[in-house]
Amino acid sequence: MIEKNRYPLNSYRIRDLLLASTLLILFSPLFLLICLGLYLSQGRVFFVQTRPGLDEKPFRLIKFSTLYDAAPGQDEAANQRARLTPLGKYLRRLSLDELPQLLNVLKGDMSLVGPRPLLMEYLQLYAPEERARHQVLPGITGLAQVNGRNALSFKQRFQYDLWYVQHKSHWLDIKILLKTLLNLLRPTGVYANAHTTSPKFDGTN
Repeated sequence: MIEKNRYPLNSYRIRDLLLASTLLILFSPLFLLICLGLYLSQGRVFFVQTRPGLDEKPFRLIKFSTLYDAAPGQDEAANQRARLTPLGKYLRRLSLDELPQLLNVLKGDMSLVGPRPLLMEYLQLYAPEERARHQVLPGITGLAQVNGRNALSFKQRFQYDLWYVQHKSHWLDIKILLKTLLNLLRPTGVYANAHTTSPKFDGTN
């Protein structure tokens, strides 16, 4: 059930509503096919996790499930690539695991473009200036995603995020969306290294 929009109806919000609705309609057959494939192959379709959004307010981010559960006592961030399900590998490579976040956009928790929402536990690790990345809605794609994605260090990602916050515009968003489409045709930076999709942020990396 779509929650009532918590954010003002401005030009960015209208754009996001129109595009997200259109994309969900266009990709609905693929969406349903992925749901069926995940259910039949691993019994779980969605991964839902609390993330910080605008002004650091928590929301429930939704993605397609792509990982087997970690073994008891195993760090969730460790050796993620070995825990990728067969279908999950393709979803991650093509960024199709992010498709359900269009629902987050409709709810008003996210925008199509903005800094990626990271873990709640990272909030206490940010430098004061890095917290400014939460002055805009988090996005499905963003400046850091089209310039290296998980191959970037967190500090590099934050530099892109802060630059985006300072220079946010419709024209910049269009360029990021177009570059995102190009990157989908030749995926790079999906994995941080041979062991994990993205390492954990410790305040320095």
